[in-house]
Parts: sequence; structure tokens; C-alpha cells
Amino acid sequence: MNGTESGKPAGSARNGGARKSKKYRKRGLLTSPGTLTYIGPEIGLKTKIRRIRYDEHMYKEDTVKSLDECRAAEHGESFTTWLNVDGIHETPLIEKLGKFYHLHPLLLEDVVNTEHKPKLELYDSGHLFLTLKMLHVDSESPISISSEHVSFVLGKNYVLSFQEELTSDIFTTVESRLEASVGKTRRNGPDYLLFALLDVVVDNYFIVLEKLGDALDATEDQVIRGVQELSLKDMYALKRELTLARRQIWPLRDMINQLIREDNMQISRDVIPYYRDLYDHIMQVLDTIDSYRELVASLVDVHLSTISNRMNQVMKTLTIFSAVFMPLTFIVGVYGMNFEFMPELKEPYGYYYVWGLMVAVTVGMIFYFRTKKWM
Repeated sequence: MNGTESGKPAGSARNGGARKSKKYRKRGLLTSPGTLTYIGPEIGLKTKIRRIRYDEHMYKEDTVKSLDECRAAEHGESFTTWLNVDGIHETPLIEKLGKFYHLHPLLLEDVVNTEHKPKLELYDSGHLFLTLKMLHVDSESPISISSEHVSFVLGKNYVLSFQEELTSDIFTTVESRLEASVGKTRRNGPDYLLFALLDVVVDNYFIVLEKLGDALDATEDQVIRGVQELSLKDMYALKRELTLARRQIWPLRDMINQLIREDNMQISRDVIPYYRDLYDHIMQVLDTIDSYRELVASLVDVHLSTISNRMNQVMKTLTIFSAVFMPLTFIVGVYGMNFEFMPELKEPYGYYYVWGLMVAVTVGMIFYFRTKKWM
């Protein structure tokens, strides 16, 4: 573990340079259940653990250099402890932390598996475990969404949070709120702290949806204007990202619904209304994603219809030209035959008569097409 003495994460370590290689650690097959094997992109930085202890009148934060410093946290009586573990790739450290807090091996196995689906688990030891996905927008055009594996453990008077060392710290807003003693966070226990952390994740979903909505608005404007350069590939890519977001967020709905049940002893009754509000926000996110997916499907249909109509107009124009030139070709073909006895060949003005006939036929056909509203 490393970090500054004040406990603030080093921004240059997060934002500068390459943080991971292209290699990806896969699942170790045929291993016994509970064996800690990190599954995810290889990380070159060390795991950082920040400890925050607080109550209504006290606030302390520092960087943990040895897990032995946290032993008193489990037995704290009057304050709440929050351990924010930034980096889950060092499995020996995660295993040691799990032993200290008596965490189940299967729980730790899910923590270090970045491919694990979102889930909620209640253990007989009293621990409440959640793992979910934090979404980030990687690029603006075309939109690309990546997910970050985030896990939480709620204990009697503490919260453990685990996140990948991939992006800037997603919980800095909660830390600032605690430090400034703003709102209800300092006056409530660890169950409210867990809500505050989950609320940050859900709020970030709205930020991702806002960027997806902007991309959809731009695409819709191009479809309405009939831009020919609009790529179906980009539209299907946008639909794919929406499907990915929905698959990552959908399980969270059932997880929060399970938390707000009346028989849940881990969440106090005073805090349950906040989780209900969080549930409403998740449903709003899912409804927005579903409406965006329907809009993308409609835009694809409209774009394909526009292309088809444009092709029909081209074919209609070519058909009219062909219909006009067919009788002209017939007339020219007739008078192009090499017969000696053709009455019109002896006429001094026969050439002009034929031209007049062709012009009359052309004008007549155009007038007929316009009468029928074919052109």
C-alpha cells in the first residue's frame, strides 16, 4: 500500500500514463471454491487503502500503511469506520483484510472477480455484501461505455468498499461531504454511508445517460435531415452500449428492492426511505434506457426507410427517362433501316418531320406523366 500521509489519492498516478497492460488475467479453472484469483486487467500500481472514522462530532482520515492499524476499527463503539480499498488486484492483501473482518472466502472471491455479475448476499455473520458495476463513458464519438467492478461490505459499525484502480476515485464527493459535515451522513450510521456510496454510483448512471441522450439527439437530427453519410454501424454501436448499460444496471433493481424489505436487520427503519428513493432513481434510469433503446430502433427504421425512399426516387427518375426514350428509340430504329423504297426518304423535309414527331412524342409523354402525377 502507498499514498500520501494525508490520505489523499495521488492524482498523477491515476490520470497520467498507462495504468494497465493489454494482458488480462483469466479465471483459474479447477480451483477450489473460495480460492482468491484476481480476474481482470493487469494493474501496475499498488493497492491503496484509505480509512475514514467519523461520528457527528469527530472526523479523521488517513492512509493505511499496515492492516494492523485497522484492528481497533472493528471494535469501535461510537464512530463509523469506512475503509476504501482502491485496487483489488493484490489478492494477499484482500485475503488478509478478509481474515481480519471475518469475511467469507466466497465473498472475497467475488470481490476480486471483475467479471462477476451484480449481486446481493446476506451472510450469517451479519455481513451484507453487494457487488455492482460503475459505468464510465470512454469516448465521445462514437460513444463507448466501460464498467468498473465495485463491491461493498456492510458490517455492524463499518463499511468496506472495493474498487478497481482504473479511473479517478468515484467516492471523492462522499469524502468531501463527510469532511465538511454537510447533510445527514455524519449523523447516521454505516447503513446510511452505504446508501450515500450507492447513490453516487446511481447518480453517475444519469451522467452516462445524459451523454448517451446527447448522442441520440445528434443522431436523430441527422436522420431527420436525411444525412446520407450517417452510418448504420454507429447507430447499432449506440444500441449495443445501451444494451450493455441495461444489463449492468438491471440486477441493481432487485438488489435494492431486497434491501428495503421490512425484515432486513442490516438497514435501520430510519434509513429505509432513502433506499426507497434510490430504488425510484434506478427505475428511472432503466425506464430511460428502455426509451432510448426504442428510439434507436425507430431511428434505424426511419433511416432505412429514408434510404429506400431515396432509392425509389432514383429508380423512378431512371424509369421516366427510359419510358421517354423508348418510343424515340423505336422511331430512330425504323428510319435507320436500309430499305430502298421508303416513302419518307424522298420527302425534302422528311428529316424535320421526324424530329418534329419525336419532340411531339416527348412533350406528350411528359404531359401525360404530370397529369398522372408520376413526376
